[in-house]
Amino acid sequence: MSDFYDRLTPFYHLIHQDWHASVELQGGQLSALIEAEWPGAGKLLDVSCGIGTQAIGLARRGYSVAASDLSAKEVERARREAAAAGVDVAFSVCDMRRAHDHHGAGFDVVLSGDNSLPHLLTDDDILVALRQMLACLSPDGGCLITLRDYEREERGVNLVKPYGVRTENGKRYLLFQVWDFEGEHYDLVFYFIEEDLASGAVQTHAMRSRYYAISTAKMCELMREAGFDDVRRIDGAFYQPVLVGTRPGLA
Repeated sequence: MSDFYDRLTPFYHLIHQDWHASVELQGGQLSALIEAEWPGAGKLLDVSCGIGTQAIGLARRGYSVAASDLSAKEVERARREAAAAGVDVAFSVCDMRRAHDHHGAGFDVVLSGDNSLPHLLTDDDILVALRQMLACLSPDGGCLITLRDYEREERGVNLVKPYGVRTENGKRYLLFQVWDFEGEHYDLVFYFIEEDLASGAVQTHAMRSRYYAISTAKMCELMREAGFDDVRRIDGAFYQPVLVGTRPGLA
């Protein structure tokens, strides 16, 4: 998994039509969700931060943000992007299955965005991550997860998922994914076809990974098993379904 994201790092922003606009949009959307679910929350932890899309957007809204990712190259880029945005985020390298061991407790909200948890390929591994996230929270703190709606996705092989064309710095990029399902898992290849507009030279970058096509209902079930209360799905507030749960308060 880390190799996939290490190789994706230089191209990650191209997934978005305008990455900087996505940082602002997602920061606003997540901030609204957090304020509605856990009013007054101020200390946040992002356990799958990538290049900082959510962490930077939330830091720009005044939250105190710690953020980590398994990919050292993504964390390195996230630090540069945060510095360019003029925000202070405590970035570090960490497997989400070790989140509490690494970050400790006392957070108001722990989040994992961009369909990151399905990189963990078994229910047991997801439960480990969820229990670590729970342990990071103060009593009555909240967990926020965004997830693909896999129940709406076609199953099969040679499934092409187009992302469109991007142009920057004299180059044009064609982006698409190819999915091959095997039961509840699928192998993914993310292609970036890069064309130098001046010379016409073309090269292809291909990154490979594997996902668990877990349903939102199953993820909610695992969140409850991990110890979260008031677990539910929220639609229409973000580009993916949002799952929320709260750590029980002190008796």
